[in-house]
Amino acid sequence: MTKPTVLFIIGQTAVGKSALALNVAAHYDGEIISADSRQIYCQMDIGTAKPTRAELAQVPHHLIDVVAPDQVFTLAQYRDAALAQIAAIAARGCLPMVVGGTGQYVAALIEGWSIPELPPNEPLRAELAARAARDGGADLYAQLQTLDPVAAATIHATNVRRVMRALEVCLITGRPFSQLRQVQELTFAPRVVWLTSDTPALYARIDQRVDAMMQSGLLAEVESLRTAGYGWELPAMSGIGYREFMPYFAGESPLTAVVERIKFNTHAFARRQATWFRRFDSHQTASSDLTEIGRIIQVS
Repeated sequence: MTKPTVLFIIGQTAVGKSALALNVAAHYDGEIISADSRQIYCQMDIGTAKPTRAELAQVPHHLIDVVAPDQVFTLAQYRDAALAQIAAIAARGCLPMVVGGTGQYVAALIEGWSIPELPPNEPLRAELAARAARDGGADLYAQLQTLDPVAAATIHATNVRRVMRALEVCLITGRPFSQLRQVQELTFAPRVVWLTSDTPALYARIDQRVDAMMQSGLLAEVESLRTAGYGWELPAMSGIGYREFMPYFAGESPLTAVVERIKFNTHAFARRQATWFRRFDSHQTASSDLTEIGRIIQVS
């Protein structure tokens, strides 16, 4: 039985993935599955650069606005939901398109990760979170390097949420997280397009996007989330574009400094994204040539 083709459009933040995906979907009858670990949260639209209402109406989108900002959505849950959407879209005779920049989301699908289904241990998580609050997560990352150096090598030291999850699995099961992650045979044929840009141009696009976010009401969005009771300790609120507002609301930093910090942190995040994408067998492109995309889709 022929496996359905799944087109992955990956790339760094602000590189133009969404615009390309909309164009490809319109020409090849595609439906978009988000691979963005921040766009899963409801009420967080501007800071996560979600598609506009017009874009959502133009092409079917999936795995956007999945949970509230204070709810947990694990990598295993994402993988299961994305695989279900891939199967459903292919069954409709359409092209499943996975679009985004969250490396672990993409890797879990392309590399067939079988992720341990371990329910959250809230007391342990609270203990780990308290340690992270004291030292910024450096102590947790050092412990993970000792318990599971393989997993630590795939997680950035500043990604405290993922460090905590890997540690949680290690401490509860007594086994390295990396050993519990087995590989499954893929049920689809991946075709990967890595959209690229030179660094100065990408940084300029990032800065323009941040300025546009501020003009669109990012500050008001963060204020609304805080008024609703969502604290800075939540994984959703610790993402770039939100956590930088913490000193502003504490009266410790001007808004101009917040904007510059968002830009700086996003530049650094884009560099880490590029490291992830090098692991995939991809067709690297700086263009949005639909004829070339069509040839990639048809690769046997």
